[in-house]
Amino acid sequence: MSGDSDCTRTTSPSAGSPSDNEFLPDRPKYVCSLSPDLITKAREELQEKPEWRLRDVQALRDMVCKDYPSLGTCLDDAFLLRFLRARKFDYDRALQLLVNYHTCRRSWPEVFNNLKPSAIKPVLESGFVTVLPRLDPEGRHVVCIRPDRWTPSNYPITENIRAIYLTLEKLIQSEETQVNGIVILADYKGVSLSKASHFGPFVAKKVIGILQDGFPIRIKAVNIINEPRIFKGIFAIIKPFLKEKIANRFFLHGCDLNSLHQNIPPVILPEEYGGTSGKLDISTWNELLLASEEDFLHDFSQLVLPCDSSPHDTLVSGDADEKQCDDSLRGMKPQLYYCY
Repeated sequence: MSGDSDCTRTTSPSAGSPSDNEFLPDRPKYVCSLSPDLITKAREELQEKPEWRLRDVQALRDMVCKDYPSLGTCLDDAFLLRFLRARKFDYDRALQLLVNYHTCRRSWPEVFNNLKPSAIKPVLESGFVTVLPRLDPEGRHVVCIRPDRWTPSNYPITENIRAIYLTLEKLIQSEETQVNGIVILADYKGVSLSKASHFGPFVAKKVIGILQDGFPIRIKAVNIINEPRIFKGIFAIIKPFLKEKIANRFFLHGCDLNSLHQNIPPVILPEEYGGTSGKLDISTWNELLLASEEDFLHDFSQLVLPCDSSPHDTLVSGDADEKQCDDSLRGMKPQLYYCY
């Protein structure tokens, strides 16, 4: 991810002024890395036509410069393509997703300030989040989340969210992931009432807002394993914020590994989940993410939203939402105790 975010320098020079070319930014030339099969899949599922791809990117770039000239976003072809693919090349929806992406980053400083792999190293070392080494049959990465690895007294829940966000940022750099999407495997073994209480409606709404409407990734399935009775209360908090399409992609397996294996084959799962790929290895993903420190610092340095910029149609509305969610949390706590 690189390139100039100044929209005033992205428009084509007018006829008769060829000397202006020297002032245009040198953007990296996009080269498609998709296989022929994935190009076909992108055409069929995402409405992506290779012959129109760069035209579509330029159309989105023009919309950003016209409607949000101070957004402070990267305008490279490869970066904008993420948003077009995530919204099936619908210009308006892709633009809103891009705006939401920046709005989310600005509205939650506890998560997005100083966001880099080294800052969340304790979370990575705990094994709270990792990515399985092998892809599923659909070519999708499996993100494994284990809340029982988190000790609340060590660091706040926002550190876990930072680790998940950086994991997704790393994954979405791949064009294959942009087309295929990802699968989530969440193991709720050992999640207690006290730990669940940290994930109230305010945090839930923000996290789900990012995943549904503020990040260019396609979540194709969420597999929940070993969920205790308390998960009914957790899901009661989450569900009001889920769109029906996403809610239908949640699969609750309980302790039934055979049920899990119908969604994720044993050949790519670690032994902990009845798989045949050996013990769960977190070191490989941790090393990959930590080795990307400089890339993240460079990329995120271009995503600075100026203080005087106020994108409309924001995803998160601030204090009012926080008060409303606090009120909702008081109403949800009896449900949590009842389920526990």
